[in-house]
Amino acid sequence: MGGIFGVVSKEDCVLNLFFGTDYHSHLGTRRGGMAVYGPKGFDRAIHNIENSPFRTKFERDAAELKGNMGIGCISDSEPQPLLVQSHLGSFAITTVGRINNARELVEYSYKNGFTHFLEMSGGGVNATELVAALINQRDSIPEGIRHAQQLIDGSMNILLLTKDGLYAARDLLGRMPVFLGKKEGALCASFENFAYYNLGYEDYKELGPGEIVFMTPEGAETVAPPGEEMHICSFLWVYYGYPNSTYENVNVEEMRYRCGSMLAKRDHVTADYVAGVPDSGTAHAVGYANESGIPFARPFIKYTPTWPRSFMPAHQSQRNLIARMKLVPVHQLIRDKRLVLIDDSIVRGTQLRETTEFLYQSGAKEVHVRPACPPLVYGCRYLNFSRSKSDLDLITRRIILEREGDKAEEKLEDYSDPNSTNYKEMVEEIRKEQNFTSLQYNRLDDMEEAIGISPCKLCTYCFNGKG
Repeated sequence: MGGIFGVVSKEDCVLNLFFGTDYHSHLGTRRGGMAVYGPKGFDRAIHNIENSPFRTKFERDAAELKGNMGIGCISDSEPQPLLVQSHLGSFAITTVGRINNARELVEYSYKNGFTHFLEMSGGGVNATELVAALINQRDSIPEGIRHAQQLIDGSMNILLLTKDGLYAARDLLGRMPVFLGKKEGALCASFENFAYYNLGYEDYKELGPGEIVFMTPEGAETVAPPGEEMHICSFLWVYYGYPNSTYENVNVEEMRYRCGSMLAKRDHVTADYVAGVPDSGTAHAVGYANESGIPFARPFIKYTPTWPRSFMPAHQSQRNLIARMKLVPVHQLIRDKRLVLIDDSIVRGTQLRETTEFLYQSGAKEVHVRPACPPLVYGCRYLNFSRSKSDLDLITRRIILEREGDKAEEKLEDYSDPNSTNYKEMVEEIRKEQNFTSLQYNRLDDMEEAIGISPCKLCTYCFNGKG
């Protein structure tokens, strides 16, 4: 995943850029970057943030960079923003999204006069440089951005900074958000709208699917209109979005309360406490507790003084250790207790199984697990919301493969249907493997109702293969 933030201002914007970008730290854990345009032209700073928060790594840069326009990013992938010189002039560019057809687009670029790529990431072409190459194949930046949007299989939000102003573009089907904020003498563009509130900005506009705007301190002009079709990621509300965030006028925290309530309405378990796995499971648990009447409790607490952010190492063994180290038990709320444990989702199952074992070892009598979303049956093709390299990293797909062998792919739709026998048997297999007392997933129709916008405007690919 990742987050982006940009500012155009009549005054120096670096501190706004610094803090606005930092507020996206929950979306990325590998690299951060800022690029500004000021009296001396373009300037840039990029750092690895795998072992230290963005704010710590960029404090010195925030003091040294000067400019009244800038863009920043926090990324799980390539170093960016990039500085580009082309026939369209000099510009800085940062992106967030996913390109599934990168190899084909590299070949396409070669055939259309692009001779080489300079930036390499993980053995492949830097996705942001590839986007810049596609933009440079047209005669203007707006035409180039639209060209890139139309060619990319996946999704791509773009911020592109010139000496005259800032272009902000939401991906073609609106799978991710882009918000504009405004205050006297300045505008900003942001993945998360809460990121600019403490900086004095007010909500100005949420871009529509594929919409491209050009921003100056005086205002924002739409240079390419939004499309009619939208497929915004439903997982933004369930997991990725920060509680303060609002997408398509639906607040994340309120949605999670409703989601937990939906879970409780279909459940009849007897328990002493309802608990959420910090952080994204907590609000779902509050909603469940309010609906069920079972008291909400925090039987383990995240140790925030040394784990203040969503940092996770790239290696799974290290991730498991860090996840365990973050949570400290409250034995008095666990010993001899029956617990309903709500997490946002089950991906591989490794961390939740260890959390459950941790509760048993601390004296829990029962642990009833209630994921806030349906089983993840398909790996995300659009946002890279997990580090999974293969669909077989998903616990559901491993179990389906064991049950169906070569016919597994043909049976996925049936395993996604909560009314089917295969679905129920898959859930029971997961329960036994994970050693839960009971397991009941949220239903897709309930989750969609909790979001509250038309299901045809939601991407639910990871649950039912429909993007």
